[in-house]
Amino acid sequence: MLTTLNTSYTDTRAADLAWALGREPLPALATLDLELTGAKMQLRLLGASHQVLLEEERGSCSETVACIPGSSTPLPLGVAKRIGDWEYEFAARVEVLTPGSFAGRAQELLALVSDHPHGLAGVFPGSPHAFTAMLAQWHEGQVHWRTWHAYPQDGQLVATRTRVGPRGRAVRPK
Repeated sequence: MLTTLNTSYTDTRAADLAWALGREPLPALATLDLELTGAKMQLRLLGASHQVLLEEERGSCSETVACIPGSSTPLPLGVAKRIGDWEYEFAARVEVLTPGSFAGRAQELLALVSDHPHGLAGVFPGSPHAFTAMLAQWHEGQVHWRTWHAYPQDGQLVATRTRVGPRGRAVRPK
């Protein structure tokens, strides 16, 4: 699903993003409710930020990547945690692209996510390359999601990848 976000561009730089687990739902500009093999998910666009709410019989999980006032946890390169009966893995990277490469990558990602039944993307008024996109899937007993936060003014694209699965099961990196 592709939507235009009716708001100003609030996250000004990739370096302003912070990561948090367990936050309460924040006000969302767009949401997508999904059910993936018994797991209920809500993908939430918070401007140039995201929040994922996951609920399943083993418990619940909330991931937020946003400009969080007073947060002392900057966006980490990687996190591995146990959350109740789950193993949680998060990874992030910042791609720096030339203006031409950025435009091409933005179009590619928006096409991928907007046509996917488990995808949610929001673009900001005034720039077709300023967007936040999210894509979720169920694979081999685990819930996976990827996100992209675009900062065209700096040529930066923040990409995250998360996996949540049953505790005790080996999670292999892709």
